[in-house]
Amino acid sequence: MDNRESVGAARYGRSVTELAAAPTTPRPRSAGRLTADELLAAAVGAVPGGAARPGQQLMTGAIEQSIESGQHLLVQAGTGTGKSLAYLAPALLVDGPVVVSTATLALQSQLVDHDLPRLADAVEPVLRRRPTFAVLKGRHHYLCMARLDHSNEDEPDDALFDAPSSGGGTKWLGEAGRLGKQIQRLREWAMKTDTGDRDELDPGVDDQAWRLVSMPARECVGATRCPYGAECFAEASRARAREADIVVTNHSLLAVDMLAGRHIVPPHKLLIVDEAHELADRVSSASQAELTPDLIERAARRARAFVQPQAYESLVESGDALAVGLAETPAGRITAGLPPALREACTLLDAAARAGLDGIGDIKADDSDPVRKQQAKSVLDELSKTTQRLLEEADHDVAWVEKPEGFGAGRRAVVVAPLSVAGTLATHLYDERTVVATSATLALGGRFDTVARALGLASAPAPAQGSVVDDDSDWTSLDVGSPFDYPRQGILYVAAHLPRPAASGLPEAAGNELLTLIEALGGRALGLFSSRRAAQQAAELVRDRTDLTVLLQGEEALPLLVRRFREDRSSCLFGVMSLWQGVDVPGDACQLVVIDRLPFPRPDEPLAAARAAAVDAAGGSGFASVSVPIAAIRLAQGVGRLIRSMDDKGVVAVLDSRLETARSYGSFLRKSLPPFWYTTRHEVAVGALKRLAGS
Repeated sequence: MDNRESVGAARYGRSVTELAAAPTTPRPRSAGRLTADELLAAAVGAVPGGAARPGQQLMTGAIEQSIESGQHLLVQAGTGTGKSLAYLAPALLVDGPVVVSTATLALQSQLVDHDLPRLADAVEPVLRRRPTFAVLKGRHHYLCMARLDHSNEDEPDDALFDAPSSGGGTKWLGEAGRLGKQIQRLREWAMKTDTGDRDELDPGVDDQAWRLVSMPARECVGATRCPYGAECFAEASRARAREADIVVTNHSLLAVDMLAGRHIVPPHKLLIVDEAHELADRVSSASQAELTPDLIERAARRARAFVQPQAYESLVESGDALAVGLAETPAGRITAGLPPALREACTLLDAAARAGLDGIGDIKADDSDPVRKQQAKSVLDELSKTTQRLLEEADHDVAWVEKPEGFGAGRRAVVVAPLSVAGTLATHLYDERTVVATSATLALGGRFDTVARALGLASAPAPAQGSVVDDDSDWTSLDVGSPFDYPRQGILYVAAHLPRPAASGLPEAAGNELLTLIEALGGRALGLFSSRRAAQQAAELVRDRTDLTVLLQGEEALPLLVRRFREDRSSCLFGVMSLWQGVDVPGDACQLVVIDRLPFPRPDEPLAAARAAAVDAAGGSGFASVSVPIAAIRLAQGVGRLIRSMDDKGVVAVLDSRLETARSYGSFLRKSLPPFWYTTRHEVAVGALKRLAGS
């Protein structure tokens, strides 16, 4: 593989080493006196039949004003606004890279594969140059040449050489052979790929194989000490990002960047956070840590070559102690301090990890295997930090135990996460850059305050739709509405006559209501359920009582189910929380969205429960401050599945009477939803569905 750097030079025009050393000073832009409105007009005009939308224009103007003033901006942009172009157009007026962060791979792909190439084509004549863009992902998304070089001799922690399972040696040999073939294909792909990005590998490989050839950021030794640093795909992606006009990344990497001191994402003046309602949860996930017996076992195997036998044995013993502690501790939040068995395991592990780190020592330039040494060191360091965090039992952290339901083997872990990330965001998100946060669900109950506080911003007045609140605070807000005529296109029906939901699953009365609504339309229904049990019960009911096709999440791959739902007008698609945000089915394939109950967090969701308890302890209402906003965002996302285009029509049916009858929060939740025509009359909803069925 000595020719790899010359291959890299051929791909990129210069070597990766040269790219990585390129200056980060932004190239001057040639926009002249162009305005964001002019760039938006050029972009929209390049789309056949395209026309600028008032909300889109409002959003573009507000972002341009925010760029000039330096005030941060929250923008609620309903479905159909065209918010991607609305924020990309003014982004081209900023000197230096502009970073766009998304929550989902779907939106990231939409930007990179469709919106940005189309925008570049459209504005090139007026800018007199072609804007450039790049994608920036975490290191583990890229092929690592150092891992690939050692993939045939890798540690058993990566499962290639694990001991045979109870299935027998023949099964294990077949698994190893399958992995070997995938590794060989990855070796061949490595000599062809320009980016090393896993998403460009077609056909792909499974996660087990990819782990053998990728490197998590915390285990990377760094380009200067890695024998393959000059041809590192991850470093090349960062180099390309530094030279691009627009960098597309994701909330998870943005969170890691903030927590690591802002050295991963290239320096920039403008950050656009799309799907901003997801950001706080992604930062929480990035700040979360866990301990499992398997994790300790893998760490011990990695460290074995670099530590004394006694240190290795201590790690193994601490892993066994953790397994015992997890077996003795019930699942759920830890509220009265670590149980004795878990405390003993953490104490043993902390001592063993520290001894292992002392044995490994510093990584030097003349080390024979710096990559594996860094891997061992990083995983031990992570274990030590996590155990110390658990042992400290700080008020700002929440700890809980996760266990599989029922008997048998399964993942068991003790997890620790921050009680709140608002302070982290306030400290790290806004410093030395202007932030524009946008989503279809930011104004909960008609106000931005709740989401603003979660994002680390102080409260500000609520704006009227289409107007910007601009006071003495360091942020402004804007609700640009939606181009959809919700009162004419859709009905929000709340089955207020149904009993208040109590037991888990689908109550009989709610099931009968569901059946009546679906039969009135003859299919074309998306069922969003609060539990897998409820979804399964609904599927069984409709299958038993009708001839309609029922597609149930989990029975087949989700993309296949969604495609079949689009194509079959007599089908229904039922599922749980991932469907509430991830399904986009415009047209008459989906004209009924049924929600079985208000999506409040479950009592056994540790973080939500801990946050609510903290508010209660401070004299407030944890239910109102934590549970209701969570339900509002989830409900708005679910309701938003119905109207996806200007021609869509349909009914959203909520089978939870509390949306109408609960005085304390019902109106707040309704104000968080699009302004559908509202009714609680069963016959009105059924009549509308029958008319849709006959149209």
